[in-house]
Amino acid sequence: MQNPGGQVDKPVSFHVMESMLPKAVKRRVNALKRLQVQCANIEAKFYEEVHELERKYAALYQPLFDKRREIVTGTVEPTDEECEWHSDREEEEELAEDVKEKATIEDAKKEEATPEEDPKGIPEFWLTIFKSVDMLSDMLQEHDEPILKHLKDIQVKFSEPGQPMSFTLEFHFEPNGYFNNAVLTKVYKMKSEPDTSDPFSFEGPEIIDYEGCQIDWHKGKDVTVKTIKKKQKHKGRGTVRTVTKQVPNDSFFNFFNPVKASPDGEMDEDSEFTLATDFEIGHFFRERIVPRAVLYFTGEALEDDESFEEEMLEEGDEEEQDEEGDDDDEEQFDPKA
Repeated sequence: MQNPGGQVDKPVSFHVMESMLPKAVKRRVNALKRLQVQCANIEAKFYEEVHELERKYAALYQPLFDKRREIVTGTVEPTDEECEWHSDREEEEELAEDVKEKATIEDAKKEEATPEEDPKGIPEFWLTIFKSVDMLSDMLQEHDEPILKHLKDIQVKFSEPGQPMSFTLEFHFEPNGYFNNAVLTKVYKMKSEPDTSDPFSFEGPEIIDYEGCQIDWHKGKDVTVKTIKKKQKHKGRGTVRTVTKQVPNDSFFNFFNPVKASPDGEMDEDSEFTLATDFEIGHFFRERIVPRAVLYFTGEALEDDESFEEEMLEEGDEEEQDEEGDDDDEEQFDPKA
């Protein structure tokens, strides 16, 4: 919008905008807002049906994910036909191997051939993914790695029809020397309905709460705590004693003992950040890691994610440049011209 003098008017807040409207027009705008609330309610129903579709198709995906688990753990050996796969990257690797073979052929003749080691399944499949994805590697500690070598599978389970909307992450472990649980779970509770106090803020389902699980640690194997020793001096006698106590320790497995919002809803900034990060991680497991696990293992999905981030960054840079250009134009504007 421009005024008769040619200068660009600055945007006004919607409160000011509405106050400037004639009474009859404002009345009609209120009618449009009522329609918008109805649209939000229909959108909420749409997302509920999407959730049902996700649940339906999850059942179709599951046999494929079960086969993935069997191959990863070495329970089954895929057939030659199932292993057929060709890519441009393989051609490059084959050429590199040819060059390498020619360069070392003399050494190979001198050395005695040793049988190639054939590991079971795909060792450290999920641990490799954890270490490759920044969001997960930030949570990972060195003492977590031996435990995650026993992780067999991660599954997503959707709430049943008629139940409140939710999804559960299941982490399946083989028997190990750290805890007795075969499965560790994290439940994310969701809602898909506009907030009555602010219906226009609705943008789809949101996570409203979550529940972890109790890990039955073997004695002395709990990596979520550490033992420290402190010396205490008696004020009167001056004697010194050593006190041993357990304090929280950084670990991925704190993921299953999440920060909970207080009943009054008040949280400090650190807790709010932890809560928001946990929600983001839960969605990332559900939307990216579980459906595309092999591509995160090979790194191909990481390349896709990086390309997307670069594209978003370039768009952001262009917008900033446009804004700077607009500012320059405003500085050079001469109202007398």
